Amino acid sequence: MRVFAVDPTNPDPETIADAAARLRVGELVAFPTETVYGLGANALDAAAVERIYAAKGRPSYNPVIVHVPHTDAARRVVTSWPQSAAKLAAAFWPGPLTLVLPKSSDIPDAVSAGLPLIGVRVPAHPIALALLRAARVPVAAPSANKSNQLSPTMAEHVVRGLADVDGVILDGGPCAVGIESTVIDLSGDVPMLLRPGGVSIAALESVLGVRLQRAASIGLADAARRSPGALDRHYAPRARVRMVAAGDAVALATTIDALRSDGVRIGLLAYSDFDLPFGEDVVVRMLPTRAESYASALFAALHELDDAGVSAIVVETVPDIPIWDAVRDRLKRAAG
Repeated sequence: MRVFAVDPTNPDPETIADAAARLRVGELVAFPTETVYGLGANALDAAAVERIYAAKGRPSYNPVIVHVPHTDAARRVVTSWPQSAAKLAAAFWPGPLTLVLPKSSDIPDAVSAGLPLIGVRVPAHPIALALLRAARVPVAAPSANKSNQLSPTMAEHVVRGLADVDGVILDGGPCAVGIESTVIDLSGDVPMLLRPGGVSIAALESVLGVRLQRAASIGLADAARRSPGALDRHYAPRARVRMVAAGDAVALATTIDALRSDGVRIGLLAYSDFDLPFGEDVVVRMLPTRAESYASALFAALHELDDAGVSAIVVETVPDIPIWDAVRDRLKRAAG
């Protein structure tokens, strides 16, 4: 993939126009959002969407989210716009929130894994918005990485993961939120959480005035999912992930010792000050203690540990409180 640097504060019109033209004729364009980098294709072009699946090695039962530049464009790709959608869009768009609604007949089944529903959102990134406005078509865009692997939060992650893919990358620097959008299903009588993400559940419930249902199971085996990010193993580094209880220095030392063998390097992702003599075979990455800051740094830190050649990554568990739901979900699936 060819890389074009784009200043997020002043996206170059010619570069954006070129990328938009590529989308309209069915080519793939990777671009930054506030969550992660997406691999985009014209959502009205089934063949173009199929190129996303082929590039990622993505299973056909895992749908992709449609990105649009504003609420009016979102309403054109769905057949229903309930009051709950209007409230959430007004409160959180542009932003890391995806709404699942009945899809328009203009959207091919390749986007929705054959289901009559699609996820749609308005991203909060100046490059993404400029591209979507210039493209003049809705853009289907899952994360720009091979299926089930670590999501990319920098253009270099996309380059390494999709080096063999024919397309272009708009490099807008690191993503601010760092984890994927929250996904809410509004197709039923009660709003349902399908994936925790960049907008907290408390904030959503405050706007809606109701408690969200939680989806116990989005799908089994190769059944179509209503939301991306629903596979048991997802967002995973190459190294296997082991979890240890927060602040438990004894458990941490025991786990690292059990993983040690000649010539093997071990990664550690933590936020507590363990003050232990880990040794040169342990590559440590310390993350912030605030949930939002931790989320922003998580995927980049896991990419760094993979690049360091570790065979296993020991991760300190995060607090079991709602503000950490999205991070806890990503870590659980990474260890799955």
